[in-house]
Amino acid sequence: MAELQSLNTVPHAIQTVALATLIFAVCVFFTQINFYAQFRKIPAYAGNPGSSKKRQTAYLESARKFYEDGYKQFSNSVYRMAGTETLETVVVPPAFLPELRRQPDDVLSFPHAVNETMETKYTKLDTNEPLGMKTIKADLTPALARLNPTICVEVDEAMKAEMPACDDWTNVSIYMTLVRIIAKVSGRVFVGPELCRNQDYLDAGINYTMELIAAQREIKKVRPMLRPFLAPRLPEVKRLRKREEEAKVLLEPIVQARLDALKKPGFEKPDDMLQWFINRGEGADLHKLAKLQLGVIFAAIHTTSLTVTNIMYTLAVMPEYFKPLRDEIASVMAAHGGVITSKALQEMVKLDSYMKEVTRFYPAGITSFSRKVMKGFYLSNGQYLPAGVSIEVPSAAIYQDDANYPNPEKFDGFRFSELRKQNSVAAHARNQFVTTNEQNLGFGYGAHACPGRFFAANEIKMILARAILEYEWKNEDGSMERYPNLEQGRQTAPDPRKLLSFKKVKA
Repeated sequence: MAELQSLNTVPHAIQTVALATLIFAVCVFFTQINFYAQFRKIPAYAGNPGSSKKRQTAYLESARKFYEDGYKQFSNSVYRMAGTETLETVVVPPAFLPELRRQPDDVLSFPHAVNETMETKYTKLDTNEPLGMKTIKADLTPALARLNPTICVEVDEAMKAEMPACDDWTNVSIYMTLVRIIAKVSGRVFVGPELCRNQDYLDAGINYTMELIAAQREIKKVRPMLRPFLAPRLPEVKRLRKREEEAKVLLEPIVQARLDALKKPGFEKPDDMLQWFINRGEGADLHKLAKLQLGVIFAAIHTTSLTVTNIMYTLAVMPEYFKPLRDEIASVMAAHGGVITSKALQEMVKLDSYMKEVTRFYPAGITSFSRKVMKGFYLSNGQYLPAGVSIEVPSAAIYQDDANYPNPEKFDGFRFSELRKQNSVAAHARNQFVTTNEQNLGFGYGAHACPGRFFAANEIKMILARAILEYEWKNEDGSMERYPNLEQGRQTAPDPRKLLSFKKVKA
């Protein structure tokens, strides 16, 4: 009898599970219906018609034009842009940036946006590790004044080692040369003198970013539902795991030696990021240390190299800027005993202006301020941003708006140094290379603006100052037309394959 009662309960259990499943499915269905209803209320950019495939192809080829058109059409409204993603992104005019920056991370998330873009579930790039950001803000930036002489020495040594003699005009693959220089210079700050010139470390510094991007691209090719099974098996993803192990092996003896030395009286702690991580209690976790180091490498080396390459490509076809820049650098250095101090870097206002104008003309991306909406909210104009959408701001279009920059189509290398002559605190601060605001989005905006931009700016200035003092350069074939940047979708970068011809400046 008990067995019969037990059997009778089985259909009831099945019915209960089936009912629960049905209720769940209905909830998901109506949630999705509600999301799409809210999402479709946002107006769409209509300048990219056709099938999904045609829109993707057109976006990859003409994204800059689409964002410029959308910027003019939707000056007071967010709108949808069909790109390469399954779901359109929402483009936000800069007028809404002040209210967006006030949204907390649980409403508007930068890490979640990066996680989706970089497929961090599989690449293991840690975008939300607080220790890395905290160390950059609390240790690196305040240390720059005392570290700059050391960085300057490393710049000089790296340039001597990587640049050819150039006694006569000599062709140089400048992008890869800069990558090696910057890997050494950054490495001096990241891991210290024991490793910064080590070939295995330099190999990691130079190749990790390219390996990460290659893995991300291959993961994107896999259907989302199959990624948990197939992504870890991709050769490119396996290469990242191997790179993490190699980094751990490189760091282990250095970390152990430092931990042992800490027990000895009178030990003077090294002044670099590796030691700062150890000071914060991370010395025992070599795997975490390796990932932290690879994370700062990803953020620093190639982005800085691309920025300097853009500046050098521009100077190559504007030789009229060499003399005023060279005169300023020489004058400032003479006033500081030939040493590039923090004060000297601050006084190179024309160089700072030229760097800023190049990044205005040739930004690192067509858009900026990527965020994921975690909780839906209303903007001040009444438009609703539902949870689940990704947003971005059309930064390249902002740089070409004459309301922000008079005669924006004209390159003016000293545009910002002239504005700083207004002698007001606001004008001085607003027109620096490192400034972030609603019209300057190259380093991001708000709480998640790039914390390493002050180090990057100093490093860029030192490299350019040495290069301008010591060399002249021009296009390989002597043409006066700037090498065009490569653009695909919202991504833009100088062509790394191009050569510049260098010659030593006569004393």
